Amino acid sequence: MTGADAIIKCLEAEGVDMVFGYPGVAICPFYNSILHSSIRSILIRTEQNAAHAASGLARVTGKVGVCAVTSGPGATNLLTGIATAFADSIPLVCITGQVSSELIGSDVFQEADVTGAAESFVKYSYLVRDANEIPRIFKEAFHIASTGRRGPVLIDVPIDVQNASISRFKYPEEVNLRTYKPTVKGHVVQIQKVIKELEKAKRPIICAGGGVLLSGAQQELQEFAAHYRVPVVSTMMGIGVMPTEHPMYYGMVGNNGKPCANRAMNESDLLIMAGARVADRAVSQPDLITENKVLVHIDVDPAEIGKNVGPTIPLVGDIKHIFQEFASQEISCAHEAWIETLDEYRVQMAPKRHPNPDYVDPAALIRMLSENMQEDGIYVADVGQNQIWSCGYHIVRKGKFLTSGGMGTMGYSIPAAMGAKLGDPSKQVIAVCGDGSFQMSMMELATMRQHHVPVKIVVLKNNYLGMVREYQHYTYQDRYSVVDLSGSPDLEKLAAAYDLPFIRLANMDGAQEALERFLQEDVSMLMECLIDPMDLVK
Repeated sequence: MTGADAIIKCLEAEGVDMVFGYPGVAICPFYNSILHSSIRSILIRTEQNAAHAASGLARVTGKVGVCAVTSGPGATNLLTGIATAFADSIPLVCITGQVSSELIGSDVFQEADVTGAAESFVKYSYLVRDANEIPRIFKEAFHIASTGRRGPVLIDVPIDVQNASISRFKYPEEVNLRTYKPTVKGHVVQIQKVIKELEKAKRPIICAGGGVLLSGAQQELQEFAAHYRVPVVSTMMGIGVMPTEHPMYYGMVGNNGKPCANRAMNESDLLIMAGARVADRAVSQPDLITENKVLVHIDVDPAEIGKNVGPTIPLVGDIKHIFQEFASQEISCAHEAWIETLDEYRVQMAPKRHPNPDYVDPAALIRMLSENMQEDGIYVADVGQNQIWSCGYHIVRKGKFLTSGGMGTMGYSIPAAMGAKLGDPSKQVIAVCGDGSFQMSMMELATMRQHHVPVKIVVLKNNYLGMVREYQHYTYQDRYSVVDLSGSPDLEKLAAAYDLPFIRLANMDGAQEALERFLQEDVSMLMECLIDPMDLVK
């Protein structure tokens, strides 16, 4: 057995059935060995998207996503996808080929120090020196990626190690890393402190982040909120922790969040941050969330607690376990007056848009799209104005909402949607992007076609890098610089080139009929919606 054969055996032992990647000489032994396996190889058209696709699969299935690329530019291209997964705590194992061991450090063809380059945005990285160490390394990598605060792990494997013979293959049954022991159960004393504060509070609120989804704690959170009548808001990465129209859910917080959600968080006397990093996009002024209130910060990663704001009660542990512990306690509390106040805010502070009738109203379109989607459908938003409209107007019922929150990586939606669809073919998957972000990953239409991945794509086209144009509108009084997307392709001709059905929607007339045609069958389709170039997310 060679080192490459051993890698495949490790992936099989971990239940991996799909690898996204792009071959090159330094990873060819791996891709030769995978031919003898039932693991499916998906050829992505640029390496960054291999990590995005693996991320989409991971977020839908709960499994570790896997990608594999070659050395040098293959590995460096992958870095943006790795950083995107790291920022949003998505579990990946990223395999990179490397030049032969004796040549490392010689600046030979397609050599890059990828473990060094990726150091700041992986949970851990390995440079494999001995093929016999492959089983141990892969067992550890999957364990590290999928436990504690989840995230990507990088394994760099020189070509000679892939080709080397190993004396005996034995995949470890367990992992015992002395310096890596993530806390799962919350400390009982801290849990009791939280319960006492909840019983005293008149205006409690839970701000739920992506950690709730990563923990699979949506049901526990929803039951807790409904039983004890505790209102919930979410960060962008927390969208989907509760159905959008749940009576106890008040929307997304942050610079582009719902005014009623921000006001609710600011006026609360007990704020429970659950699985959220307290980063600037959700909390632009950290002092406001500690002023005149008790702050509880629950997170599986102790490094996040107190990093941006000091909590009154820190609580380290897995969200699912902690809310299960809450559910087992006797808690006496009543907050009806607070809920009535928030319900009034919800009505009074509802956004009021004045769309241009000559174009598609993105807010109305996204709401209409949501209402016509299957209730367990997966909605993947890209980055830019389309993301903010999606956060504000998409209705989550029993499905999932995926986006790049921490890194804000344009071009994320199409490859992530492909990974999501391949991870769960039974689900309807829709990618929504702007014409800028679409052009960052439109090459993956070929991947969709080659591998028969039926993803629906909506392009909100305004011929601008809309979010930057909007920033320049407010900050530089309409002095626009490098945001004009003139020269973009004719999407109808582009769709034809990839043999995709195409729909163009110029305004809201006929939108319902167009969406029904768009969603009717589980086939790939491209829908272009013409947006007022001067439309604003606020």
